[in-house]
Amino acid sequence: MNDDPTSLDRLHDLVLPPPVPWWPPAVGWYFVFGILVVVAILFSVKYWRRWKQNAFRREALQALLEANTAGAISELLRRTALATFPRRLIANKSGTEWTAWLAKQTKEPMPAKVQQVLSEGVYRKSTVPSEDLQALRDYAELWIRDHSLPEITDKP
Repeated sequence: MNDDPTSLDRLHDLVLPPPVPWWPPAVGWYFVFGILVVVAILFSVKYWRRWKQNAFRREALQALLEANTAGAISELLRRTALATFPRRLIANKSGTEWTAWLAKQTKEPMPAKVQQVLSEGVYRKSTVPSEDLQALRDYAELWIRDHSLPEITDKP
């Protein structure tokens, strides 16, 4: 063995420290996880409220499957409107005023056949042709799904 303190024989391999574990994370990651949990809870609450708020739509769409006449579909549309809008806006509307109000509440234009069936066809003793009834049913489904909700104001 060489007694020279600068000899290469006296060198040893470097001892590396153990790798840094991934758990437990640094303190900053706890804040990130906390923020993610809060955001997830807020989105869940928002989704739950929207789901509860649209329960009347799901119920109306289910009732639409059972409505077989133009009068029943018109009544369902009126009941759906009354579930979301004040009674004083809905109850006195009939005929073309009713159809104009319905058309204004959604982005889709109301077909002329549907407007005619809602204005006049529900009051006739004769039955409505099946293609007109189907057009009314399609528009009613679209209206129930997409009509806008009223703006909440504190004015009476």
